[in-house]
Amino acid sequence: MSPADSDLVTLILGAGGILVLASVIGGVLGWLYSPDGRNVTIENLNDRIRSWWVMVLFLSIALLGGRIGVTLLFALCSFAALREFLTLTNAGRADHWSLVCAFFVVLPLQYYFIWIGWYDMFAVFIPVYVFLLLPIVSAFRGDTRNYLIRVAEVQWALMICVFCASHVPALLTLKLQNFDGRNVLLIAFLVVVVQLSDVLQYVWGKLLGKHKIAPKLSPSKTVEGFLGGSLSATAIGALLWWMTPFNPWQAALMAFIITLLGFCGGLVMSAIKRDRGVKDWGHAIAGHGGFIDRLDSVVFSAPIFFHLTRYFWSV
Repeated sequence: MSPADSDLVTLILGAGGILVLASVIGGVLGWLYSPDGRNVTIENLNDRIRSWWVMVLFLSIALLGGRIGVTLLFALCSFAALREFLTLTNAGRADHWSLVCAFFVVLPLQYYFIWIGWYDMFAVFIPVYVFLLLPIVSAFRGDTRNYLIRVAEVQWALMICVFCASHVPALLTLKLQNFDGRNVLLIAFLVVVVQLSDVLQYVWGKLLGKHKIAPKLSPSKTVEGFLGGSLSATAIGALLWWMTPFNPWQAALMAFIITLLGFCGGLVMSAIKRDRGVKDWGHAIAGHGGFIDRLDSVVFSAPIFFHLTRYFWSV
């Protein structure tokens, strides 16, 4: 077993240990306060824990599978997220071929460019070529009703669900000094820090939250929850420096940046949900909502994390 695989297995076992502890706590709380299953908060907590078991399992398999596993997993997540996003848009019959291109041309090509490590193309393919050419497909259908809104919604869906999400497997294409064969640990670092930040913000908010940050967007987000979760996740990121090309203070800084962006991503996606009049993007993940509800923090932090690492640590 290579050192990278050994570190990854250690991290997975650690995550498993945390989930075992969480399951025990959730079970005890359910036995004490929700024996009949009517305590909504306790039942939601246990749904979240069960879903985390499934998500950690699939992510672990993908990480252990290396480039194939990670690229395939995030391509499938992009497909599911894109489907969720577009169901809430004004896209109609006139956009049929645009949507076909988005799902079966743009998405596969974006991940193919990442698979072959063609940075110059995957960095501009969607925000330049697709943004310019895809509206032409809808324009040829001749339906001008809500044309600008329809085009913008499809473009934004591709930006969030495909372009931003694809920067997670893109981390595998980076060439970093004294880090050969360990790039998969960068993905683990990103996902662990961002997701723990979400969980810890939820926990701190439940324990101490009093001052709401954006009550119209996300009533559950509080100043206390944000500060407690972000600082806790930053500290955890510093402790995980050994699995990155960063030293401890650099790992802490990167962790803080991605937790901040993840928090902002959650607010942006909440604003879109409120605009569409829905609570969750979907119901695919019990206790969490849809794929976008679980990916919103990651997709906002992944591109910045990728480019900061590339600019300052690549060789």
